[in-house]
Amino acid sequence: MRIDILTLFPGMFAGPFAESIVRRGIDEGLVKIVLHNIRDYARDKHHVVDDYPFGGGGGMLMKPEPVFDAVEAVRQQLRREEGVEHVDGIPVILLTPQGQVFNQRMAADLAKCKYLVLLCGHYEGFDERIREHLATHEISIGDYVLTGGELPAMVVADAVVRLIPGVLEEGQWAEDSHARGLLKYPEYTRPAEYRGWKAPQVLLSGDHAEIARWRREESIRRTFKRRPELLVGVALTTTEKLLLEEERRSAALADAAPVKSEACPMKSGRPEIGKG
Repeated sequence: MRIDILTLFPGMFAGPFAESIVRRGIDEGLVKIVLHNIRDYARDKHHVVDDYPFGGGGGMLMKPEPVFDAVEAVRQQLRREEGVEHVDGIPVILLTPQGQVFNQRMAADLAKCKYLVLLCGHYEGFDERIREHLATHEISIGDYVLTGGELPAMVVADAVVRLIPGVLEEGQWAEDSHARGLLKYPEYTRPAEYRGWKAPQVLLSGDHAEIARWRREESIRRTFKRRPELLVGVALTTTEKLLLEEERRSAALADAAPVKSEACPMKSGRPEIGKG
């Protein structure tokens, strides 16, 4: 796979892509990441890439010319260096808070592509013609606003690269949270007892069937407590449905109990920040 990233700040990617799993994929020749400075494609001597929005308003917008020219230069490079004939079919992904929220399924789909172009926004956003006539997809990594699209591009690249065959063994990611629709079960390692807190005995039993059952049930419990919306559409056995009903009853009792006032709006284990 080749990932071309268009950005105003290519230096931001030096650290993250020089370490860990992404670096492994690069070193093994399984992925190639090419950075392009959008400012290099500005048409004036001062390399201006932004301007005031028509109609007024705060902030600046990225101009269309440098962005279009940068993407078209990348397409020409792919024709010349990679022998790609149908460059117009390569995904051009706009990283923007207005995009579709990124998830594991999208990462798996993108990992099947041979080429990706990630376009990092900045300032107050893009001239709308970039969205309408250049971008093929728009992705957000969450319902919040960052300074630019560089961090989202790193997140997308990392999530995609680790799913490229050969970068990791399948067993290393198949049980990850979201890989199968549920959050991952709790895990423990040595020592079996630490400060009086013991690892669950079932994990030390050597009974693989019982361990698998326990992990499945704990995944369901954890998903219900932290991300209940993920359970919609998950196939559950009769026993698992009963387990879920018991969890719902316990949660209802807990919600009815009085809660002490706290200085921070985030409650332990049940985040409430952003509500209200």
